[in-house]
Amino acid sequence: MTAAPIRTDYLTCEDRPPGVRIALNRPDERNALSRNMMLALTEELERQSRRDDVRVIVLAGNGPVFSSGHNLRELVGHGLEDQREVFAICTRLMETIQRIPQPVIAAVHGPAVAAGCQLVATCDLAIAGERAVFGTPGVKIGLFCSTPMVAISRNIGRKRAMELLMTGEFIPAGTAADWGLVNRAVPGDRLEDEVWELAGKVASASPLTVRIGKEAFYRQIDAGQDEAYERMGETMAANAVTGDAQEGMSAFLERRTPVWRGE
Repeated sequence: MTAAPIRTDYLTCEDRPPGVRIALNRPDERNALSRNMMLALTEELERQSRRDDVRVIVLAGNGPVFSSGHNLRELVGHGLEDQREVFAICTRLMETIQRIPQPVIAAVHGPAVAAGCQLVATCDLAIAGERAVFGTPGVKIGLFCSTPMVAISRNIGRKRAMELLMTGEFIPAGTAADWGLVNRAVPGDRLEDEVWELAGKVASASPLTVRIGKEAFYRQIDAGQDEAYERMGETMAANAVTGDAQEGMSAFLERRTPVWRGE
């Protein structure tokens, strides 16, 4: 299944084998995660995930800002049910990123704020350019970043997460890398090269094995150790009898390049 490059009011999407680059495309709104933006991104992620030729998805932003977070105009003056709808749509987006089989890499060139920071923390991998900054300033406007906290606190230590959330202050790309919010920080003019180099490394593995591994990671990460070992023992045993695992192990022993068949 193939897809031509698309451009909408909310997203741009471009094939870059072995993957696809999806970019938030409302720079005039600082790529705010409005209802429509989140729905469009969820739909596009699901669409791309069904393509066998897409091995990795890069998520970026057009304009100077990666994402400023929720569109506050959709939160002011609305009742509880409307608020619940916004955050339910957001939760579905974040769950979709971690549910689809392809690894999702955030290419963060500029500020990632509140739910924008959540978006980065939710992605499987992330690389930040030197002009990127990260923060959860909701506490300063009376709206604690509780949903961003879910993703952030699963990436960085408790004290650092609480500092970010309680102060609302921003941290630069280098600090975000030191804290584990992103994989690394790089010069801005190297960001795309670094992201696609990482994408190539991920895509060189068996797509079946990567899918199994991504799903397994999120199933075990918050489980107790005994439960995690039980689950992952079964997962690894099932993985070991797949055609790609047998091919990969045989190729290693025979000192040749494996041929992945996705089975």
